[in-house]
Amino acid sequence: MSTLSALETLIDLAQRESDACAKRLGAAQKAVDDAEQKLQMLHGYRDDYANKLDAAMVNGITPFARQNFVAFLDKLENAVNGQREVLKHAQYKAEKERKAWQESERKRLSYRTLTERAAAQALAVENKRDQKMMDDHAARTARRQS
Repeated sequence: MSTLSALETLIDLAQRESDACAKRLGAAQKAVDDAEQKLQMLHGYRDDYANKLDAAMVNGITPFARQNFVAFLDKLENAVNGQREVLKHAQYKAEKERKAWQESERKRLSYRTLTERAAAQALAVENKRDQKMMDDHAARTARRQS
């Protein structure tokens, strides 16, 4: 029975590790979602500003105002590129956390399988002992009757 309690302890520890990994995975996935949302917002803002520049060019714009538009669009493009890098890093971290969670789940399930095998083995030993006792009892009863 000590084998079963040791395995139960390992399962409990593995469950805690798996829960911690799942929390980190959730946080990493939220970071990915937030980064994607911010990237979409920056794309939308950049597109709107580019449309404003196009409209201003059609209606007539001073060279200085055009220069300001273009400079700001460049800054927006840099922000978009920077956010792409943030997203890429967040996705990498989320994938790393996903693998860690999968590994912790694999370990937890392995311990559970070992527990089930140990319990089945203990039951088989107990059944064998019971059968031997029944056989011995039947043999004694048969000897008494003869």
